[in-house]
Amino acid sequence: MSKRLENRVAVITGAGQGIGRAIALRFAAEGAKVVVVDVVEAAANAVAGEIAAAGGEALAAPCDVTRRDQIAALVERVLAAYGQIDILGNNAGITRDARLVKMTEEDFDRVIDVNLKGVFNLTQAVAGPMIERGYGRIISTSSIVGLYGNFGQTNYVAAKAAVIGMTRVWARELGPKGITANAVAPGFIATDMLKTVPEKVLETFIERTPVRRLGTPEDIASAYLFLASDEASFVNGVVLSVDGGLVL
Repeated sequence: MSKRLENRVAVITGAGQGIGRAIALRFAAEGAKVVVVDVVEAAANAVAGEIAAAGGEALAAPCDVTRRDQIAALVERVLAAYGQIDILGNNAGITRDARLVKMTEEDFDRVIDVNLKGVFNLTQAVAGPMIERGYGRIISTSSIVGLYGNFGQTNYVAAKAAVIGMTRVWARELGPKGITANAVAPGFIATDMLKTVPEKVLETFIERTPVRRLGTPEDIASAYLFLASDEASFVNGVVLSVDGGLVL
């Protein structure tokens, strides 16, 4: 039985931990050659090592998505190694939370640079090679807060909402070129990003979620896998909420 991503090359950002790591491992298990992109070199190397140990193929690629020179070098390296880029998973992201009246300009700008401009930077860089081949899957991690807002996250919500907007533009522009663009909107996922959230608040999240649990990185990886696969060839410009029914 053939694997769902056989002979595909996937570039995944923020792949050194959490959701990005789960996506990278899942894609590799389904036959993709995975480029593990993370700003922390040791983290990228560790995940690439996990993939290799499991019999997959991976390339560790330290890169800061806010640096266009580093992105250009990354794309050149991937094309030299594999000759193609089939899938882009825009997953790198940070938080710098504060209420509106206390948020610093620096924290606003930093989150926008990574979570929004970083997505633009890398997508723009891979769009050319994808157009040349007439094939591509662009998947970007948004968030349910990008759809509905969240207290204390002006910068994060602004970025995640804008990712949805950009995705819809790319779906229109790139669809005729054989490239789909979709977004995944995770609910509350059990990653390091939630470790600073008080236990009582987490319990509230779980109570509000009809399936009565937090999501896992693997839940998001499954959504990414579907959107990256040929099964989703007619899915374009959607925002797939993976939140256990939280926002019903």
